[in-house]
Order: sequence, then structure tokens, then C-alpha cells
Amino acid sequence: MPNFADLLTSPEPSRPVITAEFPVTDGGGLPEIAAHVAALAPYVDAVNATDNAAAHAHASNVAVAIALQQYGVEPVLQLACRDKNRLALEADIMGAALHGITTVCCMTGDDVTAGDEPEARRVFDLDAVQLIRVASGLAKGHYLSGRPVDPAPPLLIGAVENAAAPPHAYRVRRALKKAAAGARFLQLQICYHPDRLAEFTRVGAATGLTPKVALLPSIVLVKGARSLRYMNTRVPGIHVPDEVIDKVAAAPDQREAAYQLALEQSTHALSLPGVRGLHFIDFRHDDALARLCSDLGLPTVRSAPEGNAMAV
Repeated sequence: MPNFADLLTSPEPSRPVITAEFPVTDGGGLPEIAAHVAALAPYVDAVNATDNAAAHAHASNVAVAIALQQYGVEPVLQLACRDKNRLALEADIMGAALHGITTVCCMTGDDVTAGDEPEARRVFDLDAVQLIRVASGLAKGHYLSGRPVDPAPPLLIGAVENAAAPPHAYRVRRALKKAAAGARFLQLQICYHPDRLAEFTRVGAATGLTPKVALLPSIVLVKGARSLRYMNTRVPGIHVPDEVIDKVAAAPDQREAAYQLALEQSTHALSLPGVRGLHFIDFRHDDALARLCSDLGLPTVRSAPEGNAMAV
């Protein structure tokens, strides 16, 4: 079975690569991790361990990534600049690498005002492009200070981008900066404007972005119009057009209408130049992910793991 890196970097991949966001973890211990892994593992090549997503405190990204690896799925270690300075971010990368976790996704992070502790002190010692450069330096064998790392961790570095947010012309330019800094894949923010996503990929192909990085547009699985309204009003960087919300709200079966919206978005995204796969965010926690992968003709990647894959 080809691994995540092979699917991303192969000139002729055998199929689209699939990643997913791991649900945030606050309690429940390893049994909760195992239950979520069992639901995701058959359909994904790698799973994001988030770093205080949406400016809310949750279980450590490194701890969750280690748990994901123990349960048999490849982690993508998210790294946000909002809460940590360069020393802490370097420590996260190297600490995860000690456990064989070498795929990272670098982001600046939402402002603290997006979360439930808005009085928290912002750090932002680095931004996403600078963090990518730091990670690239570690992969080449040195900390930001120049102090050597031997052996250097074989990092696969990714980042995020928002194809739909203004100023639209700047988005590809910023993505090119991330590619030049060392990013090899971009997980794109949820986009309810197919024309903007198409334009981003068109310009990306024309400017040489997509030969350098694999694009993974995000698809979110929701239950109905209420979730769409919440994203539109409460989640920074996401705009859901009124007509999209109204169509789902007026449907006899909102869950089915929301599913069909995700299927339409997925099919469209996979048709675009430079798109090598999809990144799923599942807020339904039903059979929608399995159904979507089946409808898209994607194979089952692996069997759901049983127990701790690292247990002796």
C-alpha cells in the first residue's frame, strides 16, 4: 500500500490521497482516541493532530500524534504559531520526530479572540512561512540557531492556505512563498465558492505552484443548515453563501442535502489541476465519510486497527 508521502510526491499517483482532521480531545483518554481512529482509519492515509484548534485549549498536538501512531495511522502534526515561540515549536518537531512522526503542517493560527479564552497572550514569534523555513532547516540538519541536528529528521512539510478569502490574488503568491520555504503540500481551507477554488488552482498551475506542492482542498461533513450558519458567522476565514445555506435549510432531509453538497464539492475539487486529494473534517460522526469515499470511488485504505498497534 503506498504511503502518504508516496501518494503526494509520485508523478503518477495511483489514487487521490485522503487526510482527515482528528476530533479535538479533552478527555476520555486513549479509549476515546481508539474509537475515533477506528472510525477514520479505513478511509484515510493520514490524520491531522490539531494544535489548539480554533484557539481553544485541547490535549497536546504531540501527545495526540503519538497516540495516533500507536493506533496504526500516520499522524500529520499541526503546528500553530499563535501559542508558542520558536523554541517550543522546534521542540515539538524534534520531540515528535523521536517517535518517528515526521509529517508536519505549519500554520500561523487563528487569533485568540476566536476561542473561549480571549484574554490569552498572543505569541506569534514566527508566522507560517518562517515556521516552514525552521522546519526545513531541521530537516537539513540544524536548528534555527545553527546548532547541528544529527541525524536530521526526514520531515515532510506542509502548510495551509485559504483559496476563498480576500485578497484573492494574494493567496497564490502566499502559497508560492510557502512552497519556496519548503512546503510540499497545502491543506486548503473549507471553500463554499467553487469558482474561487477553481481560479486558485488555475493560477497555481500557471505560476508553477502545483508542480511544487500537492493541493488538498478541505471538505466538511455537517448535519444541516445550522452548522453552515455557524461556520459562516463564527469561523474566521469561511464564508458560506446564503443560497447554499437556504438550499440545505429548505430540503426535506437536511442531512441528505448536506451530504450531497459535500459530494458535489468533493467531485469538483478532484477535477481541478494540482489537486492530489482531499482533506475531510467530519462533524457528523455517522456513515457519511464511508459513503462519500465509496461514491467517489476511493478504496478502503486499511482495516480498522484493533487495540494499541504499539503494544507488546
